[in-house]
Parts: sequence; C-alpha cells; structure tokens
Amino acid sequence: MHAFSNHPSGLLPVEQNYDPSKPSIREFFAGRDVFVTGGTGFMGKVLIEKLLRSCSELRTIYVLIREKKHKSVAERIAEMHQLPLFEKLRQEAPHLLAKTVPVRGDVSMLGLGLSPDDREQMRGVSVIFHVAASVRFDDPLQAAILLNTRGTREVVHFAEQLPNLRVLMHVSSTYSNPDRYVIDEEVYPAYANWRDTIRIAEHFDEQTLDVLAPKYMGFLPNTYVFTKSLAEQIVAEHADRLPLILFRPSIVISSMKDPIPGWMDNFNGPVGLLVGCGIGLCRTMYCDPNNIADFTPVDVCIKAMIVAAWKRGTEVNVTHKESASLPIYNCCISNLRNSTMAQIVEMGRMLSDEVPLDKCIWAPGGGITQIRIYNLFRVLLYHILPAILIDGVFRLMGQKPFLAKLQRKIYTANVALEYFILNNWDFKNRNFIRLASEIKPEDNKDFYYRDFIEFDVTLYFRNCILGARRYLLKEKDENIPKALVHLRRMKLLDKVCKTIIVAVFLYIVLIQFDLLGMVLHLAGYTPSFDLGCK
Repeated sequence: MHAFSNHPSGLLPVEQNYDPSKPSIREFFAGRDVFVTGGTGFMGKVLIEKLLRSCSELRTIYVLIREKKHKSVAERIAEMHQLPLFEKLRQEAPHLLAKTVPVRGDVSMLGLGLSPDDREQMRGVSVIFHVAASVRFDDPLQAAILLNTRGTREVVHFAEQLPNLRVLMHVSSTYSNPDRYVIDEEVYPAYANWRDTIRIAEHFDEQTLDVLAPKYMGFLPNTYVFTKSLAEQIVAEHADRLPLILFRPSIVISSMKDPIPGWMDNFNGPVGLLVGCGIGLCRTMYCDPNNIADFTPVDVCIKAMIVAAWKRGTEVNVTHKESASLPIYNCCISNLRNSTMAQIVEMGRMLSDEVPLDKCIWAPGGGITQIRIYNLFRVLLYHILPAILIDGVFRLMGQKPFLAKLQRKIYTANVALEYFILNNWDFKNRNFIRLASEIKPEDNKDFYYRDFIEFDVTLYFRNCILGARRYLLKEKDENIPKALVHLRRMKLLDKVCKTIIVAVFLYIVLIQFDLLGMVLHLAGYTPSFDLGCK
C-alpha cells in the first residue's frame, strides 16, 4: 500500500510502501525461536533487550556464550540481565527474561563448539542474527580469521541444518571494504580466497601468519576489515541456498533513546574521544579535522536489523532452495546527518563545562592536527611527560602508577585508527533508507528508525557523555555540581602552570641568555641598568 503520512515524532512526511497483507513484526516473531551470536557484546545486548520487549511473544532467544573461568554461561546471562539496559524490562515484564536461554559455545571453534544436545534443542530456530565478531584492529591474523571468517562459515553450516529457517542475518561493517572510497550496497571482490585463508589459519602458527599478514592482506589496513571482507564472500556464495541478509552498520555508538538515552558499554568511536578529552588525557590527535565521523546510534541500528529480518522472513517462497538475491543494507547516516572530527572535538569542549567528569585529572583542552611531526611533539609534551611526572608523584605517595601505561594504550589506539580518521568514504544507503518505508503503521511506534534525521546532535552527544558517566565510569549524576567545582580548579591550575612555564621560558631566554641585552645592543641602545648577567 502506498500512503503519504507523518510519523508521530514530527518527522517530515515520507512515502509509505508497506504491504498490508504481511504480518506485523510482532506477529512474525511470535512463537519463533531466535539464535543470536555475540549476544554478550554491545550490539547483541541491545538486540536481545529489544526483541524481548517489543517482540514479547517470541518463544526463545538462544544466546551463544563462551564459558569463562569461574563463571558459567548461566551466570553470565544472569549478570547481563542486571545491567541498566534491562531495567525497563525488569520493571515492566521481568518474566520475559526467562526467554533468553544461554548456550555454551564459541564462534571461533569448529561447529561453534555446540554439543549434540544443544544442536538438537535448537532445531526449531527460524531466525539467526550473527553478530559475533572481534572488532579489535590489532588482533593477530590467525585469531581474526578463526573468529570473523571461519566463524561465519560455521554459522552458515549450522543454518543449513535447520528445517524451518526463515532468515539468517550476517552483521558486517560499512568499513569492510575500505580500499574503495565509494561503498555501495553490494559485495566487492576480496583480496584472498576465503577457503584458502581458513586453511592457512588452521595449519600455520600465529607467529608465521603475523609475518605474512602485511603481504597477504594487500592494501587493507588491519586484520579486522580483511577478515570481515572475507566473511562477506562466504555470505554471498551461500545466498542462492539460504535466506541471507548482509547488514553493514557504520560506527555504532550510544543509544539515542531506546530503551534509555546514552546507553554504551565501551569507549569505541566518538564517545571514547569525548571521554578522553573530558578527563584531560587526550590533548592532541592526528587526524583530518574535516573527516566525517560516520556514527549510528545503536537503537537505530537494532531497529533496522529487526525490520530487515522481518522483511526477509516474510518474503514469499523463502526456503533453502528458493532464495532471492542477497539483500544488503549499509546502516549509516552521514549523508543525512553528519559531524566532522573538528565539530565533535569542539562539542566535547563545550559539553565538558555542562557535564564534567568526576575523574577529570586535568582541564580539557588540546586539539587536532594533520601534521604528523607536530602531533608527535604534542604527544610528548602533553601526554608522555605529564604522565611520567604524575606517575612519579604517585610512586612517592605509595600509590600504583598508571598514567604512562594508559597513555601508551591511547597512543596505540590512535595509531590503529589513523587510516580511518585521515580518509573519508561515501557510503550509499538507498536500501537502508527505503526499508523504513515498508514498516506497517502498527509497528512504527516500536521499530521506526528514520527519526534520527531530526535529532539534536548536541543533545545526543550530551546524553552520550551522561551515559559514559553512568554506565562506563560509574559516576553518579548528583556528583555533577562537585565535578563542576573540581573542573574550575583544574582550569585554574592549568592556567597557573602555563603561566609558570611561560615565565620560566622568558627568564631563561631573556635573562640567562641576555637576549634582551643583545637585542638592545643590536639596536644601538645601551641600557642604563645592569641585567646582572655577566
């Protein structure tokens, strides 16, 4: 049905192109068994919470979880349910949490590490969200291949055994093909054969692969994007046999509003930059100030994932043997709402006065530069030397030093990001935008995601910082007035220190080296006072 309607949020009118004969999203998921990999990761947690709350009639969500030392999979899922992310669900419908069933396994293992009993139990699964991946840029090549590439193959093999499968979504990344500066919603050729790559990872040791990595990966900057691009090849090759979706989010960061504003469980992306600047640790950054930071709020991303799965699962004749062409969605918003790195840094400065951090160790400041040598000088002056001095004070006080180690981590992380913050990409997202128009009116309240077009960027980043305070730094909102007082002291101390440094510099240059006397002498003027420097 074609209609022209306003979304309740006040968004500009968009053409609706929904099929009234299709079941609603809630109806589609009702009674279904869902399988989620990466369920304990950032996106996985938000996906599980959203499915439980907005598709409450589903039967079971099986969550693949690695068993950690001294902590069972049941304990890990129970711990996850206690997060602030699930507070709304705990208050409104706590019984729904029992629908999450932890399954012991590991995506990096053959057969996903599943036991025969668990495989049999999950025979009724009809929807799979493959979210698991290592997002570390510095992972050894072998580990990245086994998790990101072979793990995808194992998920596909598992899906082939399911008699009732309606949809398998593979979550990739818009940055999985960074050697191209225009990324459309299509699969691009990889630098290597995925079968050969898996075979190499299985038969060679980690050290050998690390030596071969720069040559083997071609022009790709790290093991993450290399192995994710190979995983896309696996998905593409099986698209004629399975009801697959390739979903590519950009940088996924804090939630916009659902279920709570500012939810985040890691320091990735712009949020990490804002926190680093707000604490006073990050005072210089090597990047292009005009670089577009393509970020997507996690709740926007999760809603789009669920809608895409519903659309694929409700297509006619979706069976193992009769699958349409591979649907691909670039989940990104930079062509609609964007912020440059310079704007984000400036926003961080402004917001640090409104929402300061309790753990601020110095006044926020600094900036970004495209000159590598100048950045290295600033790293030495603003990061390394102060860290060494403050760590020395900690040692004298009998406390454990940590700043030098932390600054080393920050520098390493910035180096790993250089390729991405010095370049820009043009991500095409026609399918992602068009998908929103197919949502039925009864599903708009819970799943409409195009309202990001009108959101207030400053308010959003303010919520990001508040979320970082609450959920990452474990700081209480009632401490903000004290943090403001502490920030003013830090700013005063910063000014005093800068004044002392300038005074010492002038003393050395003008007095110790008698620079003023030399200048006056060259000017032909002999002062009538003695500078006291013989």
